[in-house]
Amino acid sequence: MNAITATATMPKLASDLLTGNEWNSEQIHELYHLAADIKARPERFRSALAGRFLALIFEKPSLRTRVTFEVGISSMGGGAVFLDHTQSRLGARESVRDVARNLDRWVQGIVARVFEHEVLEELAENSSIPIINALSDRCHPCQAYADFFTLEERFGGLRGLKVAYIGDGNNVCHSLLTVGSRLGVHVRVATPAGYEPDPAVVSEARRAARESRGKIEILRSAYEAVNGAQAIYTDVWASMGQEDEAAQREKIFAPYQVSAALRQQADPEAVFMHCLPAHRGSEVAAEVIDSPQSIVFDQAENRLHVQKAILLTLLG
Repeated sequence: MNAITATATMPKLASDLLTGNEWNSEQIHELYHLAADIKARPERFRSALAGRFLALIFEKPSLRTRVTFEVGISSMGGGAVFLDHTQSRLGARESVRDVARNLDRWVQGIVARVFEHEVLEELAENSSIPIINALSDRCHPCQAYADFFTLEERFGGLRGLKVAYIGDGNNVCHSLLTVGSRLGVHVRVATPAGYEPDPAVVSEARRAARESRGKIEILRSAYEAVNGAQAIYTDVWASMGQEDEAAQREKIFAPYQVSAALRQQADPEAVFMHCLPAHRGSEVAAEVIDSPQSIVFDQAENRLHVQKAILLTLLG
C-alpha cells in the first residue's frame, strides 16, 4: 500500500536548498505529498509557475538533472535559461558575486551544478532568490530526495527501512545520510579505508537519526552492510573531476562491486538503486542493474516529480 497521499499543500521551507540540512522530517514528507499530487495529476499544475524563470548554471555535464529541471518548470508554465560553464568555471569571466546580483534582477531562481560547494554558498549570499544545489562536491540533495520518495512509493513507508550504500563516501552518499537520517531510515555505508564519508556529515546525520529513530552505520564490509537490507545503492567509483584517479580506484573498489552474490545477502525483496550514469562491470554487475529488482529508472523519473515540487515550493 502506498503511504504517499496526494495533496496540493505546499510546505513552508527554507528559501535555499544547498545541503538538505535545511528541511526537517515533517517538511520533507509534505514535499513528498506535493510531489505525489504533481505526479498523479500533472494537468493541475500546468500554469502553477507561469511567468517564473530559472537560470541553470552547469559547470559539469548533465542528463537527468538538466532535463528534469527544464521540463519541470516548462510543464508548469515557466521557463529556463541555460548558462553553460562546462568550458570555463563560474567566476572566471565575472565574479560569482556579480553573476548572482545580475541574475537576481532577471529570474526567480538559480539551479547550479558546480565543482566547489562554496560557489553555491556565494551565490546564496549575494542574491535574494532561491538557490538550488543541482550537485556539488559536497552533496546532491535533489537526488536523495527523489531516491527516498521512490523508496516510499515502493515500500509504503521509510521509518526503519534498511538502505545499504556501497562504494565511495561521496556527495551522493552524503545526501543519502543527510536525508535518510531525518526520515528514520537505517542507513549503512560500506567503503574502503580512506574513502569514508565526511565525519562532519556523519556526525550531523547521527544527531538527526537520534531524533527520527533512524540509525547510521559506517562499515568496512559490503556484505555486512547489505545483510537484510531492503535497498542496495551504489555510485561510480570516480566522480566527475576524479578521472585521473579512475585506474587506482578501480583496483581499490573492486571488492565493493554490487554483484549477484552480494545482492543475495540482502532481503529477498531488496531493490537495487543507482543515481546514474552507471558503469556496468565496475561498481555494479550488469545482471544486477538490468534485473527486475533494479529501480534506477524509477529514481530517474521521480527526479522530475520531486524537483517540480521543489520548484513549486520555492518559486511559487
